Amino acid sequence: MRETPEELAHRVPPGQTLTEKWPVLTYGLTPGFDPGTWTFRCFGLVEEEVSWSWEEFLALPRAEVSCDIHCVTRWSRLDNRFGGVPIREIMKCLRVKPEARYVMVHADPDYTTNLPLEKLVDDDVLLALTHDGQPLAPDHGGPLRLVVPKLYFWKSAKWLRAFQFMDVNPPGFWEVNGYHMHADPWKEERYSDQETRAMQQMRAEAARKLREEAVRARRGQ
Repeated sequence: MRETPEELAHRVPPGQTLTEKWPVLTYGLTPGFDPGTWTFRCFGLVEEEVSWSWEEFLALPRAEVSCDIHCVTRWSRLDNRFGGVPIREIMKCLRVKPEARYVMVHADPDYTTNLPLEKLVDDDVLLALTHDGQPLAPDHGGPLRLVVPKLYFWKSAKWLRAFQFMDVNPPGFWEVNGYHMHADPWKEERYSDQETRAMQQMRAEAARKLREEAVRARRGQ
């Protein structure tokens, strides 16, 4: 970690410290990868579910995004170069229903994180396969991770496997465990106790609706 030079201060959010390394922070073990069984899919509030095999996914158009990344644990790393599939290429393959306003991001082994749809479809969002010209290392989310540069990096889920389009905004794994629903680093939206009352009510209502849907599904309704 190092002090932020004055000429870079405008790129480093409050409470962050620069690092040239890329720390590995993971809850649990790094999952394995089998290209023969791997799939990425989009489901939920879409007219038709869409999925890709590993071979099909690698055939999608590619782009590069240069961005800064900011971890909620207070480190920032500047000038990262990610390569992969732009979110616009995924969205071209989908017909999202009008009521879909949120996305639950699913990743191996059983990880989730929530995003507003408008944040997912930002121009700089990428489904990343490489970092600084090299295949994305497994400990950093390889073979595929989401990159959402404008939010704290826990929203950029490692080992990405699916997008679930929804009309509610339930909390994902870290959000259930005390992290903020939105995660804007420039507002230091780190923890759930910083959320507005409206956001906390939305969190609770979304979780309740999902529980009710799960009960109906078990009953075959």
